Amino acid sequence: MTPLRGAAEISERLGVSRAANALLVEAPEALRNALVSTASRDQTILAVDSRGLRAVRDLFELVLLWQESRVGSRASLDAAVKRLAPGGRFWVATALRKVVGPSTPAVHRLERADLAKALEKEGMVAEGEAKLSAWHVAYGFRKR
Repeated sequence: MTPLRGAAEISERLGVSRAANALLVEAPEALRNALVSTASRDQTILAVDSRGLRAVRDLFELVLLWQESRVGSRASLDAAVKRLAPGGRFWVATALRKVVGPSTPAVHRLERADLAKALEKEGMVAEGEAKLSAWHVAYGFRKR
């Protein structure tokens, strides 16, 4: 169980309220429940695992990928970016490097520099950071 910050705080930091629809990929149940609880009636929030991502055909104004480890991260990252609508925000939640709580060893954890380099090819630039828990942070990106 990930000890998340408050649902309203996370939703505001990620900008969920400003998006008509959101896609959550590999998000823990606690995060899914938190974001769904703060969504308005006219918002759509879809949660899938990385294997189910291929079946998603719609584009989303907000995409959040939960990816702690570098191992296998490129395929999930590429598939999630393809589901981002023009002008949308892309978030990658990952474990902080210098904490002990997450199960992924620190040497295998994704960092902001790794993400910036991988998303540079898609024409995306870093824009924002949101602390989700004492152990996790989300890095925001948008297309130029």
